[in-house]
Amino acid sequence: MTESAIDWEALTAEAVAAMRTAYAPYSGFPVGVAGLVDDGRVVSGCNVENVSYGVGLCAECGMVSELARTGGGRLVAVACVNAEGEPLMPCGRCRQLIVEHGGPGCLLRTPTGVLPMSEVLPQAFGPEDIEHVTGESATH
Repeated sequence: MTESAIDWEALTAEAVAAMRTAYAPYSGFPVGVAGLVDDGRVVSGCNVENVSYGVGLCAECGMVSELARTGGGRLVAVACVNAEGEPLMPCGRCRQLIVEHGGPGCLLRTPTGVLPMSEVLPQAFGPEDIEHVTGESATH
């Protein structure tokens, strides 16, 4: 899908709506994300913190969980926002989640513009790396 075929404003509005439901009492930094799926669905997520900081969940974790829960598919475009509704670059773990479920061509709205995941996470580790070593499909 091309960048111009994506309604980035609508996708960002979904991310803002998700951000408004975030549970961020410790950091005070709510995050929302929305992803367009290859079948036209939009999935979203928000960050959910925990008093034990290391077990908090990033917004992208919730989005990918909703993707799986609602039938799977591939992400084609993702918008992640901060508390002010501005584009936010996902952390490294979340970049890995997005590339796993969207591939290198998945588009991400970043603070500097829309980029394919191949530029956001170059030389990403993927199922093919496991298959290369084990000789078995990593996604059975």
